[in-house]
Amino acid sequence: MQQLVFQFYAELNDFLASDRRQVAFTHWLNEPASVKDAIEALGVPHPEVDLILVNGESVGFDYLTQSGDRIHVYPHSKAAEITSPSLVRPDPLPQPAFVLDVHLGKLATYLRLLGFNTLYRNDYEDDELAHISSQQQRILLTQDRGLLKRSMVTYGYSVRSHVPEDQAKEVLDRFDLRGAVAPLVRCPRCNGELVAVDKAEIAGRIPPLTRLHYDEFSRCQSCGQIYWKGAHYERIQQLVDRVASSAVPSIQASDNEA
Repeated sequence: MQQLVFQFYAELNDFLASDRRQVAFTHWLNEPASVKDAIEALGVPHPEVDLILVNGESVGFDYLTQSGDRIHVYPHSKAAEITSPSLVRPDPLPQPAFVLDVHLGKLATYLRLLGFNTLYRNDYEDDELAHISSQQQRILLTQDRGLLKRSMVTYGYSVRSHVPEDQAKEVLDRFDLRGAVAPLVRCPRCNGELVAVDKAEIAGRIPPLTRLHYDEFSRCQSCGQIYWKGAHYERIQQLVDRVASSAVPSIQASDNEA
């Protein structure tokens, strides 16, 4: 038997049983295990972990536990405060890109409106989501902790809120993306890129009153949908402003979401 002492910091406590949050606690293992397996057995998906210190030394996910180890586990928000280099942090992505599970359709629309490359279908299977995340180096956003624990998933985040607007704020905060917001450059329907199109070229596809009152149009390069700054534009801009300028309130996951 191995006796280990764990402590998790900041938002990683969302994944723990209530009596293990914000405190050091003893955990017993029948035999040595990788620290990754030990952490995930306690409920914390490995993509949420940014730094692991064992007896004060930084270790990787493959470190094998030893009886008496004191294990401190930090998320992204706290790891920067520690001077030890992380051996579990993946290389930064050149551009943020996402793939979302079937329960986050509204969030997908919001992220596209904010200008982020976001894949979403309401029929993605878990295996397909994990594969897309791995092969295309996309951040997997989900509320399924088991999906995030899959070994092939490197980049991922467990969305805490159930309110789409707060979910978008969460993602911007977690990945420090407020400066990268580029509203209305992607199609909210299909994720294709929008490009300016000459009014005369699409005159037959827009209503007569729209042709009369508007001169600037965009077209999705993927699905061909036409967009203009009509009555809906102000509502969309207000949504973008709210999401891009406001911090998300603290969200704590409930015990039954494990």
